[in-house]
Amino acid sequence: MPTASVNGLEIYYEQYGDPSGAPLLLICGLGAQITGWPRGFIDALGDGGFFVTSYDNRDVGLSSNLQHLGEPDAGAILFGQTPPPYTVADMAADGAALLAHLKLGPVHVVGVSMGGMIAQQFAIDYPELTLTLTSIMSTPAPLEVGTSTPECAAMLTRPRSEDLETFLLEEIENWKLTNGSTYELDEAWVRQQALTALDRGRNPVGVLRHLCAVVGSPDRRPALASVTVASLVLHGDDDPLVTPSGGEATAAALPNVRHVVYPGMGHSLPAPLWGEIVSELQALKARA
Repeated sequence: MPTASVNGLEIYYEQYGDPSGAPLLLICGLGAQITGWPRGFIDALGDGGFFVTSYDNRDVGLSSNLQHLGEPDAGAILFGQTPPPYTVADMAADGAALLAHLKLGPVHVVGVSMGGMIAQQFAIDYPELTLTLTSIMSTPAPLEVGTSTPECAAMLTRPRSEDLETFLLEEIENWKLTNGSTYELDEAWVRQQALTALDRGRNPVGVLRHLCAVVGSPDRRPALASVTVASLVLHGDDDPLVTPSGGEATAAALPNVRHVVYPGMGHSLPAPLWGEIVSELQALKARA
């Protein structure tokens, strides 16, 4: 298995496409594993001229499980009474260290949801490694802008069933809640990627530590003003998990940005939009 020993961790990664293509670092969201990327989307990036590197963030999948950190007190972290076990900046540092291990960089940095937060922080902390920044369905300050609807906030903290079939039904219902109203949900794909993720390793406390990193990290808006590379913010207008104000605030904070809002898109990457998204990334590359 391709792993990199960085920052005292083992980070599992995969690469796709022609190595002569434009290097692109693709960062997963909260609790997501790299197997959650639709293969058609990855192929579209490769066909669009990008050489993609993606990885399991710390605490999920085949990367290091930081169980020695224990279960965090999410309430105390939320109210600023104690620091999170690690921050979004620490997770951005994992990406930078992975690039050093692979002797890659600078790269086009693309992140989705929490991955967008990590991508924002990466561009802030590692300008020398950042060709462009793309933040998809994300936010710079999740407690202030882009906040989840009450139903989605409850979903994030609701305990999951230990019964396999019930767990899979819950997974489909969660995707239905966040998918938006326009694009049909591929339930077979949701079920299959959930099974694959379970086989690779389920780590609910690690996902909780991800959530604590999100809420325990500072507002990135002031620092985003220093990110001068060509940037792209993509968001759906029907996203209940990271509501559209998160994308609006990200775009408002960046000095060199294109902001695209997709009607009817929720918190997902629907197949009918893959071509448009890749075209936006190609245009962004041309602006770099």
